Amino acid sequence: MTGIADSFQRPINYLRISVTDRCNLRCVYCMPEEGIRLMSHLDILSYEEIITLVKAAAELGIDKVRLTGGEPLVRAGVSDLVKMIADIDTIKDISMTTNGVLLAKYAAELEEAGLDRVNVSLDTLKPERFHEITRCGKIQDTLNGIKAAREAGLNPVKINMVVMAGVNDDEITDFARKTITDGWNVRFIEQMPVSAPGKDAAKLFSVKDMKKLIDPLGKMEPFKMSTGNGPAKYYKLPGAEGTIGFITPVTEHFCIECNRLRLTADGKLRLCLLHEDEIDLREPLRSGASIEELKNIIAGAIAQKPKGHNLGEEGNHKGRPFSQVGG
Repeated sequence: MTGIADSFQRPINYLRISVTDRCNLRCVYCMPEEGIRLMSHLDILSYEEIITLVKAAAELGIDKVRLTGGEPLVRAGVSDLVKMIADIDTIKDISMTTNGVLLAKYAAELEEAGLDRVNVSLDTLKPERFHEITRCGKIQDTLNGIKAAREAGLNPVKINMVVMAGVNDDEITDFARKTITDGWNVRFIEQMPVSAPGKDAAKLFSVKDMKKLIDPLGKMEPFKMSTGNGPAKYYKLPGAEGTIGFITPVTEHFCIECNRLRLTADGKLRLCLLHEDEIDLREPLRSGASIEELKNIIAGAIAQKPKGHNLGEEGNHKGRPFSQVGG
C-alpha cells in the first residue's frame, strides 16, 4: 500500500459503497412515496465484483470502507460481504450506515463477520412522526436495532439526525439530552438544500440555530472521537457519557478535508456526492480488467476529484437520488 492523494493534496483513504438502491423505508427527504425506479439485478455489482474493486482500491491506500444503500441490510447475505472485506489485510475499519429497522436481527452476525461500528439514521423520537417521516416505518424497530448494536459491540453507535426546519427541529434538545441519560452519540446534520423527486428544496436549519437550543443543557466542551474520521465536530455536555456531533455540509462545508470516494450500486465511482461526474468501473471489470488496470482507472479518477461542491452556487441538486449513491 502506497497511499494516494488527489490533485489538491488531500489523502484519499475512505470508500463508501452503496450495496443496493433498495430501501424498506420511504423517507420524505430521500424518496418519493411511490419509491424510485429500481436498478435491475444484472446492473448491480455482485459481492465478488465489489471485493475485486475494494482490493484494487486498498492497494492504492484505501483502508476504510463504509457500506450504505439504499438500506444495506435489505440485500441478502451482506454479512458475507463484510467478512470478505474484513479478510483484506490492509482494510482497517469497516462500518455501515443503516436505518436500523433490520439491525436487531443482524447486529451480532455483522459484528462476528468483522463489522466495526454502525451509524443509525433516526430523525425523531416520536412514533407518529417517525411514521410520517419514513411513510411506513415503526420507531420501535429502529430503537431495538440501536440497542442490539450496542450490545453486540458495534460501538460507538452513532445516531444520525437530519434536522428539518418545521418538521423535527423541536426535538433537538430531546436528542441532545439522550447523550446524558442514555449515553447516545448523536450527530445533528444540516439538511442540504436539495430536493427529492417532486419536492421543493429544503429550508436550512443551521448548526448555529441547533446550538442555541442545546445551550440550556450546559456548556458543550470539544471532544475528539477515537474512531472514524468523518466531517463531524464533536462535543460533550456536562455529565454526558455520549457525544454530540455536528455535520455542516452547507454553512461550514468540509470539502477541504474530504478523503472519500463513493461506489454506486451499479459500479460507478463518484468523486463527490454533489457532482454528477461518474467513472464507470463495472464495464472494465466485467470485460476482464486486471487489478492493475482497475487501479489505474481509480487513480485517474482520484486525480479528477473536484475541489468542493457548489451547493450555494447552484441551489437544487437534481441528479441521482441519494438512495442510489449512498448519501
